[in-house]
Amino acid sequence: MSSADLLSRALDGDIAMVHQRFVEAMETRLPSLELATKERYFAVLSILVGKLEDPAKNLRDVLVEMMAEASRHIMEEMSAAKS
Repeated sequence: MSSADLLSRALDGDIAMVHQRFVEAMETRLPSLELATKERYFAVLSILVGKLEDPAKNLRDVLVEMMAEASRHIMEEMSAAKS
């Protein structure tokens, strides 16, 4: 196995570990979130997952599209946080 393969496998494991930490962190936060925040989070997460499920889209395209589509929800959350 090449060093690039070993590095790739190590990164796969690191990504899986951080993903699990993310899931656990959000599960801890969800009960205390306000309903409007939950709705915005769900909207952004749903958009992201839908794009990631499309095998024709590369990660760069997903991120570019997400920046455009999620910006409204992010601004709403930032505005709500100031109130």
